[in-house]
Amino acid sequence: MSTPAATALPVTWAPRRNRAVLYPLCAVLVVLFSVLAVALPESWQFNDRAMMVCSGLLFAAVALMLARPKVVADEAGLTVVNFVRSRRLSWAEVVRVNLRAGDPWVVLDLADGTALAAVGIQPGGGRAQAVAAARALRDLVEQHGTAAREQRA
Repeated sequence: MSTPAATALPVTWAPRRNRAVLYPLCAVLVVLFSVLAVALPESWQFNDRAMMVCSGLLFAAVALMLARPKVVADEAGLTVVNFVRSRRLSWAEVVRVNLRAGDPWVVLDLADGTALAAVGIQPGGGRAQAVAAARALRDLVEQHGTAAREQRA
């Protein structure tokens, strides 16, 4: 069974608008805090200035972490990258793809009875795009998951 052209594997879903905002913001934060460290009054010690630069780097690191989420589908399964963790799933492990009205992102129901947030597909960048991505992922899960479960049986 071949994959539809619209969801040719591998495919990656990521909130591009978030990344378009957060990457430049990281650069601005580092530059801003570095300039502030240099422009501080002479009464500020070197340690204070160094901590100012470190604060800018810390804020930039948090912004980079917020830009990290994505969902990657390939022939073997899914890789779900969220803010802090990544998880690799085989197609057979994913039972259902959910994106209900008001949900902040897609939720994957797993074969072990748990659920996994897939933050890489979220309506924040456009509800229609998120619904289309969730449907494409659902179709892939149905297509590949059924085949994987049949091979196990």
